[in-house]
Order: sequence, then C-alpha cells, then structure tokens
Amino acid sequence: MTTGSLAKRGAVVTGGGRGIGAAIARALAGAGAGVVVAARTLEEIERVANDLRQGGAKAWALVCDTTDEGSVQSLGGAARDRLGRVDILVNSAGVGASAPLKKITLAEWNRMLAVNATGTFLCTREFLPAMVDHGWGRVVNLASRAGLEGGKYVAHYSAAKHAVVGFTRSVAVEVAGSGVTVNAMCPGYVDTPMTDSTIANVQSRTGLTREQALAAVLATTGQERLLTPDEVAEAVLSLCGEDAGGVNGQAIPVGAGAQVP
Repeated sequence: MTTGSLAKRGAVVTGGGRGIGAAIARALAGAGAGVVVAARTLEEIERVANDLRQGGAKAWALVCDTTDEGSVQSLGGAARDRLGRVDILVNSAGVGASAPLKKITLAEWNRMLAVNATGTFLCTREFLPAMVDHGWGRVVNLASRAGLEGGKYVAHYSAAKHAVVGFTRSVAVEVAGSGVTVNAMCPGYVDTPMTDSTIANVQSRTGLTREQALAAVLATTGQERLLTPDEVAEAVLSLCGEDAGGVNGQAIPVGAGAQVP
C-alpha cells in the first residue's frame, strides 16, 4: 500500500490491538499511511500489524501504556524512528465501565480518568509539537456521546470523556492556523468487547436477557443498533486527509443519525 490519499504520511494509533483502534489502523493503512499500532498487549498489536503488512502496508507494533509518561515518551521516539515523521495521531486507547454513583470507588474513578483523559493528554503532548513545527498534522481523539450528553450509570466514564472533549477544543484553539487540526470523534455504542462488558454488567444487575440488556443500553443514545468499528474508523479517516484542514476543534457525534461535517 504505497499509494492512496495518505501516502507518505505516518500515523500512530493507540488502543490499536482490537475493536475501534484496530479498525482505525486498517483504515489508515488502506489509505496509504505507514502505521504504528500501539497498546499494552503485544500479542494483539502484533497480530494487527502483521495483518496490515500482509496487505502490503508499512506497519509496526509498539507496546505502550498511555497512562505512563515514560512509556509514552518511549513510544514517541520509537514511532519517529520507524515512520520518520508522525503526521497523524489517533488517541483510541480507552476503557469503559458502568455503575451507580454510590458504587463508584475512587480507584475506579481514577482509572477512568487516567486511561481516557490523561492518556490522551500525554500522547497529544508527545506528538503534536512536531506536527506544528512541520506545518501539517491531524489529531483525532476518541471521546463518546456520553462525553457530550452524559448518561445513566456512567458518571465516571462520562466525566472522563467530557475531559477529552474539553481538552480537544482547547488544544485546537492553540494550533489554529498552523496546519494542524485537533478533533474529537464521539460515537455511541459500538460493537466491541467494551460494549459487551457493559451489556453483561446490565444483565448482572437487572436479570435481563442479553437482547433486553442491549435494547436498554441502545435506548440511552437513541440508537437502533450497535455501530460497527469500521463505521467509526471511516468517520475518523475523514478527518485525517488533506481536505480536512477546515475542520478543527469539533466534537463530532457518530450514530443515531449523526453526520460527520
């Protein structure tokens, strides 16, 4: 894959070992970008990177804990060594959970903020300055519709994703006019292992069947079905091209009829 709209661009995708992150890595590679697939689990990211290489892409697997400053700095150096230049960063690493407020522990609260918000901050701080220096870059942060609207039993998750949206908008103002854009993608519920855990949690609390629990979960966002990871990946890809330079500082809903500008 040496041709395409993103040929000669280098991309880093965190949380790239499965689900949405893996789909985003595939979409970027399909558009011609060289891709570093990053996450904590080597086996998962090696599998994704190997699949991309078999399809003709340039791809590397790099282990990174995005909540750890040193680990993110190591990722930055290794990614630049392999790609030459990082033009695109997709902060897809995240974690979800659901519980009534009275049952949310401080440890659970801190973990939600660390993975979803602090990881996004650390990775953006690592890669964005060089994009500004080069005069071109795309940062896409995976937030959530819960980060725009809130939601029942997800106060900690919603707070963390609200933080991602606020961070996105603020950094976008800093880089406006530099050739770099920073946006947040805000999908509803997606067919991923994270959503499976949410549905199982609802089942355990309520005694509902899986189908009933799924319907209850989807009702909170007005969705008729789960989004696919590929649908989210295509929306992310639309923010990464040359023609996306006019979209900056946006928090874009995906699902329930929402349209990407």
